[in-house]
Amino acid sequence: MNAADRVPAATAEEALRHFAARLSFETDVSDVAARLAEETPGIVVVDTRSAESWAQGHVRGAVHLPTAEIAERAAALVPEGAAVVVYCWGPGCNGAQKAALEFAKLGRPVKEMLGGFEYWAREGYPVEAGGGAVTRRSPDPLTAPVNGVSCAC
Repeated sequence: MNAADRVPAATAEEALRHFAARLSFETDVSDVAARLAEETPGIVVVDTRSAESWAQGHVRGAVHLPTAEIAERAAALVPEGAAVVVYCWGPGCNGAQKAALEFAKLGRPVKEMLGGFEYWAREGYPVEAGGGAVTRRSPDPLTAPVNGVSCAC
């Protein structure tokens, strides 16, 4: 028996529940970028990092709302009924999950952007700095195709 078979795969029914649930809690940078490009109302991307991190660079069009301030300031910054997508630094940080929990406590629909700011920048999406300058990096070939559609999954 090889390592992949030591734990049997879930049944189709279990997998359906699990993966459907994950997709209701998580989204990825490619899907967020596509939604922002549509320029349709109804989504608010929230950067939950510190002021210093925000100034260094953030998702273009995001709202800056550190996790510790969500309970106090969310009503003023995030319209009622908007789909909230939160992010923090990257996959090694659980700050987005903490922020998502705070929005959920307020009764808001919320998803976490997997990969956070790290993968947003690494995949070459627009990054805005504190002074308003917008830059785009070349995609990191380990995270996204250098040419063509980022993910297309």
